[in-house]
Amino acid sequence: MTVGPRPRRLALVVEPQPNAEPVGRFLIMSDADFTPLRVTYRTHGLDTSRRIRTWAKAKGYSVSERGRVAPEIIDAFFAAHPEVHEQANTFELVHATARTPGASPEDYEWQEEDDIYTIVFVRGLDEHEVLRRLGAAEEDIRLIGDGDRSCPEGPQVITVRRIGDWTVAIEDCGWHGAQWEVLDALSRDGGEAVAVQRHDYAQHLVSYAVDGQLITNINPGFPIDRQGADPDRLNRHLRELGIDPAADDSIDNPIPAALALAGRITGVTIGPTHLRGPVLGAAIPGTCS
Repeated sequence: MTVGPRPRRLALVVEPQPNAEPVGRFLIMSDADFTPLRVTYRTHGLDTSRRIRTWAKAKGYSVSERGRVAPEIIDAFFAAHPEVHEQANTFELVHATARTPGASPEDYEWQEEDDIYTIVFVRGLDEHEVLRRLGAAEEDIRLIGDGDRSCPEGPQVITVRRIGDWTVAIEDCGWHGAQWEVLDALSRDGGEAVAVQRHDYAQHLVSYAVDGQLITNINPGFPIDRQGADPDRLNRHLRELGIDPAADDSIDNPIPAALALAGRITGVTIGPTHLRGPVLGAAIPGTCS
């Protein structure tokens, strides 16, 4: 499996735009089992986004040149410019949230929005074997400190740690662990592997493999987009997160939803402490992003 941009079926919107603003939440019954939480956004275009920043600076607000503007600043701008607010386009997304006990998207509010990374959960292999199957040479396996980072010019640094029955491999700024041939190697001989890939310009992915077979590959931003030998295998977990697997809804928090989905499969929740070294790892040659 090669990771990169690919055609996507159109929904109301693929992901929230940086200058989009939530304007209210309301419930619509999707089926008899649960009610997805639908979030309405307004999008105002780049010109309005620039106007908001210019106005905010003139009013003494602290705003950056890039990224999202704080909701309270947006609210203040539109309170002062109601005519601009009325011209906005609106769109609707589903907000994933836990409907039953277990891993929740809210468990991942700590993560950064702009990172590229892949996290692979592997059952049935220890840390050294996971690194070997990821392509590490035995002599390259060592303790990785917080100062060791992947870089565009060099090999990918992947760290591993044991959490419960699973070995968790964290790949900063890369997607080697999400490739199908890697998941095949990690899950064969009766094992399981779950990969969550977060990207900043390509598609996010959740992949689930069992015993060398890709069971399902899900786009967490548009979950009806899924393939595999049994693409509906995880539908129960999607419903537990308030996502209707039969609906062509887009999700406004796709990566927290993806990590919560992985947590419901594995029983493992990743926290900030799991990102700190020193921890066992290796530089994997030929895997730089």
